[in-house]
Amino acid sequence: MNRWRLGREMQPSTALLPKRGISSSPQLSRRLKQTENEIVQMFRLPTLREDSPASLATPRYQRSARALDERFVRILKIFKWGPDAEKALEVLRLKVDHRLVREVMKTDVEIGVKMQFFRWAAKRKNFEHDYTTYMGLIHCLDEAGLVGEMWKNIQDMVKSNCVITPTELSEIIKILGRAKMVDKACSIFYRTKARKCRPTAHAYNSMIIMLMQEGHYEKVHELYNEMCNEGNCFPDTVTYNALIATFCKLGREDSAIRLFEEMKENGLQPTAKIYTTLMGMFFKSENTERALSLFREMRGQCCAPNVFTYTELIKGLGKAGRVEEAYDFFLEVRREGCKPDTVLMNNLMNILGKAGRLDDVIKLFDEMESLQCVPNVVTYNTIIKALFESKSRASEAASWFEKLKEKGIAPSAFTYSILIDGFCKSNRVEKAMLLLEEMDEKGFPPCPAAYCSLIDALGKAKRYEVANELFQELKENCGSSSSRVYAVMIKHFGKCGRLNDAIDLFDEMKKLGCTPDVYAYNALMSGMVRIGMIDEAQTLLRTMQEQGCVPDINSLNIILNGLAKTAGPHQAMEMLSNMKKSNIKPDVVSYNTVLGALSHAGMFEEAAKLMKEMKSKGFEYDLITYSSMLEAIGKIDDEPMDLVR
Repeated sequence: MNRWRLGREMQPSTALLPKRGISSSPQLSRRLKQTENEIVQMFRLPTLREDSPASLATPRYQRSARALDERFVRILKIFKWGPDAEKALEVLRLKVDHRLVREVMKTDVEIGVKMQFFRWAAKRKNFEHDYTTYMGLIHCLDEAGLVGEMWKNIQDMVKSNCVITPTELSEIIKILGRAKMVDKACSIFYRTKARKCRPTAHAYNSMIIMLMQEGHYEKVHELYNEMCNEGNCFPDTVTYNALIATFCKLGREDSAIRLFEEMKENGLQPTAKIYTTLMGMFFKSENTERALSLFREMRGQCCAPNVFTYTELIKGLGKAGRVEEAYDFFLEVRREGCKPDTVLMNNLMNILGKAGRLDDVIKLFDEMESLQCVPNVVTYNTIIKALFESKSRASEAASWFEKLKEKGIAPSAFTYSILIDGFCKSNRVEKAMLLLEEMDEKGFPPCPAAYCSLIDALGKAKRYEVANELFQELKENCGSSSSRVYAVMIKHFGKCGRLNDAIDLFDEMKKLGCTPDVYAYNALMSGMVRIGMIDEAQTLLRTMQEQGCVPDINSLNIILNGLAKTAGPHQAMEMLSNMKKSNIKPDVVSYNTVLGALSHAGMFEEAAKLMKEMKSKGFEYDLITYSSMLEAIGKIDDEPMDLVR
C-alpha cells in the first residue's frame, strides 16, 4: 500500500482536498510530502490503557481534549502557522471555535504565530471573534510590547459586532494606561459607552486611577462628576481613594476633606490607605496636629493602622522636628505587632541621624536582622550621611561603604555623592577625586551634586584652575550644568578677583536656558562687592527681583556689607532700618556688619545702642561681634593723643 493510499484510507474525508504545490526546497519538499497519518503519528502522545489507574482517574473528555491540544501546540511550535498547521487542524478534527482560539492564545508559541492564526480564524465560515478571543490576543500583544498591533486590535474589537462588557472595558483602559496611551483610552471609553455598554463603577475607577497616575488631575474631577450624574453608577471606596489621592497631590486640602466627609455620609468606611493619604497631605502642609487628630480618628473607627500609616506618621513627625514622638510611634509599631519594613526603618534612621543621634541609628541598624528587614542601599546611604553629619572620622564612613559592597549591594549615584561631599568637608579632597573617578568607571552619569562639592572644596583650597577644569569637564559630559554648580564657580571666580570670568559664566548660564537662582545672583553680587562695585551689585539685586527671583537674607547682607565698607555707617544703618520694616528681617550677620562699621568709625555710643537692640531681638553676641569692637578700640588706642583730641 503506497503512502498516499494509506493516508486516504485513514481519512477518506480529506481525499477531496486540493493538492498543494511542492516547494523547490528539498527539505521543505520532504516535509510537505508527509501524510496526514504521519503528522498524527509524529506527534502521538503516549496512550493510556482504558483500565489503568491513570485512565480511570481522568474523565474521557478531558483526556481527549488534552491529547488533541498538546499535539496541535507541538505542531504550531515546529511548523509555525501555515499549510502544515492547517492540515493538522483538519486531521486532528479540531473545531475552529472561540474555545480553540482562546487556547491558542494561551500557549507559549511565538506571538507572530498567534497573530496569523487569529487572522486566519476570522476568515473561517460561520466564525466571528467575540470579546473573549479579542481580549486573549490583546493580552498577548500587551505582554509582547507590540503597542501598535495592540491598539489596532482594540480598535477592531470596538468596531466589531461583539458585545463588550464593563469588565472588558475596564481591562482595556488598564492596558492602555500602562502603555501611557491616555488619550486613546479616553477615546475607547467614550466610544464604547456610546455604542456598546454602560460603564460600571469598576470601569469608571479604572479611568480615574489611570488619569490620576498620569497626572491628568482636572480630568479626574470631570469624570467623577460624570459618574455621579449617571444615576445608576455610584462612587465606591476605590473611587474615593483615587479622588482623595488626586486632590492631595494638587494640594487642594478642602476638596480632599469634602470628599472624605461625603464618603462617610454615604455609609462607606474609609480605608487605612485613605487615612494615610490625608495624613501625608497634612504633614506636607505642616499641619501636624490635624494629621495626628486624623490618626486618632482612624483608631477610634477601628481602622487598624498599617506599616504605611506608621511610616507616614514617623516621617511627618521627624520633618516637624518631633523626634521623640516619631521614635515613640516606632515603639508602638513593635507593641501592636505591626511588622516594620525597610522603608520605615530607613525613615526613622534618617530622622535620628539628622538629630545627631548616631548611636540610635547604629542600634536600629543592628535590630533590622531580628525584625527581618533587609538593609538596602538607602539604609547604608543614611548611615554614611549620619556619620559625616556627626563629624565622625571619615574612615568610619569609608568602612561602611566597604560593608555595603561586601554585602553585594550596588552603590547608587547618591552613595558616591554623599561620600564625595563628606570627604570634601573633611578636607580629604584627593580621596573625593578618586571616588569621582570610580563613579565614572562604574558607568554612572556625571552627578552635578558631586562635582559641586568638589569644585567648592577646590575653590576653598584656592586651587581655582583645577576647580575650573572639573567645571568644564562637567559641562562637556552633561551638555550644560545646574544653576548651583554655576553659582559655586561664579563665587570662587569672584573670590580670586576674576570678576569678568564670573560675569561671563553668569551670562553663559542664561544663554543655555539655565535660569539663575538666588545662589547664582548672590555669588555674582558678592564678587562685585568684593572689588567695590556696590552700585553694580545693587542694580543686580533689582534685576534679580524683576526676574522673579526672590532675594534671601544673604542677598541683603551682601549689599549691606558693601555699603558698610564703601558708603559708611550711616547708609548701612539706613539699610538696616529698611530691613526691619521689610519681609526679610535682619539676622545676627546683619547686626554684626553694621556694628563693625560703627566701631571702625569710632561711633561707640551708636554701637552700644545697637548691641542692646541686638540683645533684645534674641541674638547672642558671638566672636565676630566682640572682635569688631575690640579691633576698633585697639585702633583708637594706637592713634596719637593729639589726633584724638
